[in-house]
Amino acid sequence: MEALWLLCSIITTFFTSLTLSVLLILRTLFTRNSFYTISSSSNAVFLYEGTVWHERRRPVHHSFWYSVRYALFDLDHTPHAPPDHLSADDARQVAKTIGPVFLLTIPPSVGYEQNPLSLYYCYDMDGSARLLKKCIAEVTNTPWGERVMFVFEPNSDLVAKPLHVSPFMDMLGNWSIKANDPTDSLSVFISVQHPELGDYFVASLKAKRLSSASDHAMFFWLMPHKVALWIYLHALRLWWKNVHIIQHPRYTNPRYREEALIRDMKLKCNQALEWDKDKCWQADGHHTTKLADRKRWFKWRDAKWPWH
Repeated sequence: MEALWLLCSIITTFFTSLTLSVLLILRTLFTRNSFYTISSSSNAVFLYEGTVWHERRRPVHHSFWYSVRYALFDLDHTPHAPPDHLSADDARQVAKTIGPVFLLTIPPSVGYEQNPLSLYYCYDMDGSARLLKKCIAEVTNTPWGERVMFVFEPNSDLVAKPLHVSPFMDMLGNWSIKANDPTDSLSVFISVQHPELGDYFVASLKAKRLSSASDHAMFFWLMPHKVALWIYLHALRLWWKNVHIIQHPRYTNPRYREEALIRDMKLKCNQALEWDKDKCWQADGHHTTKLADRKRWFKWRDAKWPWH
């Protein structure tokens, strides 16, 4: 049933995107101001172009890269922010910051959206200067469409894996993640630390800011489709290399989300400078706080029919 639905979804997306692509090209040819165009003079949307790199080291070696295009939205000022994401106020509430919020994501294109990772950059203010304080990761898996959001320290953080992002990875790994302040260039690095396989997977995004693009719809044309194509293509290549397929944990361990929360709290205990193994207390200035009361914020979105 699920395989049939996936096939039908791919076929439907193909014809929808084909139709909208033809309309987009015609609109671009015959009108100067496309319905999809965001003015290149806007200072609320910044365009980036770069490379995504994936490397799996064990149990077999497999690596690939592809070029990618992203948009960085100033969520306080843009009227064209993509739907299905947090607002600036929502992100500030989650990150407990007071400054601007920027969203790095791939906008939908001709009826299709594919974003394995979107990032919110949440700032505090020091006078007139803004300081990157927190990031919020928004991870969506393929093909299930489940999503998890969590807050992390941008300079470096370790997060217990909270989502089944690949049928070739179990849930035992931890994500080591860091991201820089996006200016003329941006970078995001993620590695998976596994109790048996070690640091067996690395992914990175490196991109440069572009000066302008007259038509954002043409700039991002078929970009989400390209990302999906690489995901499915390399899943097939891993299967061909006899990498073991792991069933989604909702079928074998319905409490996997709760267990991820517990593992993440243990990670925070281990990262504390002064802590008690039994009680997991940390010295914080003049106070002593139980880390269980400061657990990381996670929010999950369930898969849609027929994956749930």
